[in-house]
Amino acid sequence: MLNIKVAAAVLNQTPLDWEGNARNILQALETAKTDGASVVCLPELCITGYGCEDAFLSAGMRRMAWEKLQELVPATQGLVACFGLPISYRGLVFNVAAIAANGKLLGMVPKKNLAGDGIHYEPRWFKPWPTGKRSFYEEGDQKIPLGDLVFNFGGIMMGLEICEDAWVASRPGGRLAELGVDLILNPSASHFAFDKQEVRRRFVLEGSRAFHSAYVYANQLGNESGRAIYDGGAMVASGGRLLTEAPRFSFQDSVVTTAVVDVDVNRMNRAKSDAFVLNFDDAKDQVVEADFALPHCDPEVRQVDHDSWESSDYLKEEEFTRAVTLGLFDYLRKSRSQGFVVSLSGGADSAAVTTLCAYMVQFALKDLGIERFVKKLGYIAGLEGMGDASEINQTLLTCVYQATRNSGEVTFNAAKEVAETVGANFHRIDVDDLVQKYMQLGQQVIGRPLTWEEDDIALQNIQARTRSPSIWLVANLKNALLLSTSNRSEAAVGYATMDGDTSGGLCPISGIDKAFLREWLIWMEQEGPLGVGCLPALELINQQQPTAELRPAEQKQTDEEDLMPYTVLDTIERLAIRDKQTAIEVFSQLRQRYPVYTLRQLGGFVQRFFQLWSRNQWKRERYAPGFHLDDENLDPKTWCRFPILSGGFRVELQIMWDRINELEPEEPAADDE
Repeated sequence: MLNIKVAAAVLNQTPLDWEGNARNILQALETAKTDGASVVCLPELCITGYGCEDAFLSAGMRRMAWEKLQELVPATQGLVACFGLPISYRGLVFNVAAIAANGKLLGMVPKKNLAGDGIHYEPRWFKPWPTGKRSFYEEGDQKIPLGDLVFNFGGIMMGLEICEDAWVASRPGGRLAELGVDLILNPSASHFAFDKQEVRRRFVLEGSRAFHSAYVYANQLGNESGRAIYDGGAMVASGGRLLTEAPRFSFQDSVVTTAVVDVDVNRMNRAKSDAFVLNFDDAKDQVVEADFALPHCDPEVRQVDHDSWESSDYLKEEEFTRAVTLGLFDYLRKSRSQGFVVSLSGGADSAAVTTLCAYMVQFALKDLGIERFVKKLGYIAGLEGMGDASEINQTLLTCVYQATRNSGEVTFNAAKEVAETVGANFHRIDVDDLVQKYMQLGQQVIGRPLTWEEDDIALQNIQARTRSPSIWLVANLKNALLLSTSNRSEAAVGYATMDGDTSGGLCPISGIDKAFLREWLIWMEQEGPLGVGCLPALELINQQQPTAELRPAEQKQTDEEDLMPYTVLDTIERLAIRDKQTAIEVFSQLRQRYPVYTLRQLGGFVQRFFQLWSRNQWKRERYAPGFHLDDENLDPKTWCRFPILSGGFRVELQIMWDRINELEPEEPAADDE
């Protein structure tokens, strides 16, 4: 047996936070040493942070990264580590993994496959390194091997796949296997999306099996730069078997996961493989010989201990709760806000945001303990000496119910009960007098009284907009982060008032649809996340029909009456926007899925969606930043681009109506006598 101990370190980094990022890296290296590891895989671009955007194009920024690398290399005494950073070579910028061993920089391997879809824009800043090409990076008196390299540590060969390299059909690992590598490191910055960890497990396991090697995967952690959340989830596999997997969504600065791999077993499997062919030609100049041999260690017997919630029937609900609460915690502390402010209407969306803020505290306390929790938020006065989540929420979370004459006691009581149950600082204010004054101004301008029959949208919007200055005032007075409460379904059709209920610096639920949000609230009421529990007070929210509560009570306004059933709306959104189907194609799908509706009802739903979608792109452009939760995001800055001005799908909708008229001709109108 030839055993070596490897480590995968996930880090909670911040773009351009040189001191903080270096501190987390050093902490991870020290932990790995203490645990006896001799190889440490750190995340992609860990020195600078992954989300630096156009700052990657700054020569000064890249010089800072190089200087920081020089400071970190001495910390590799007694082990091998890979550090991620950008470098410039012949005027082009590359995303590289720098390999250091025993205090010496050995070489740099650039990323070959760049992520340029959806939330990723890597080709904007970096160039892909061509396969098989090698050169040298010269800086001062250093001449460092650069390119398609593998490293030999006393007979144990190591290569790299960097994040996207493992997601493509032609993985670099196949060529690494032909060189006889024993160990593959994958430094990654793979953002969270629902069910994505299972995909990562598959390529890690398959890589270790097909390439006859041990495979070490290390990811970023937390809310790094605002929109993307990283779940961590480090893994080590060997010979197609998962040796260890780190818990996800940690609130720690770093989490180091170790495992012992048996190199001889993988070599035996390689020898038994009829398909394996050694590439002697590339091996001549591709191998960097290190004067450091990896120490051998005793074998280790361990079982992979998945978090029990990972196997839950409610995995999506668990992932949503844990991802957004971690995102909120990092956004709070990295923006150095003094807390959160929510305009709590007593409806589903604002109740969901309030609940997520409260559970953020519970998850963080459970993971960090009270001392480290207070230390991480040490810039916020008043947290010292507090012992439970309810006390902390009184300081961190302020909820305000803003009433008008159209507000009802049902929503007020629901808002009050939820806020007080979680310990939030709750207030009720009346803004109706302000609304009436604005209405008087409007009447002066148009020279007539305002009525619901003629001025419905304007009268609804002025109520929502009047609430905005009040809640912004509260947020400013508290130096807190105002949270917007719009969901993805509303964003799709613009069912929100700009500068009203969209007001805020962050919208935690803008990446999730209303149908799921309602299901999640029921789950939170009745079950809740494993190890934390439920919030029964949400029953008062769940027993209501969603409503903007902006029209007079006698009109019995509901969201679905204004729009369409949310399940239908969300289905149309996925078909039309995610799957890029035309109106007639969407209609055809709805006929199969929703036979309860007439053809003309379905046509009306499709028409309403397409018209509202194209009409309201300007709103989506102005929404507060939100969290990316899946590949159905509507955020035009990270995922879904659409022109602000367009033809509005007029021709496409007419094709649909022509087909409906063929299937179900309209009855001729009766003659009037």
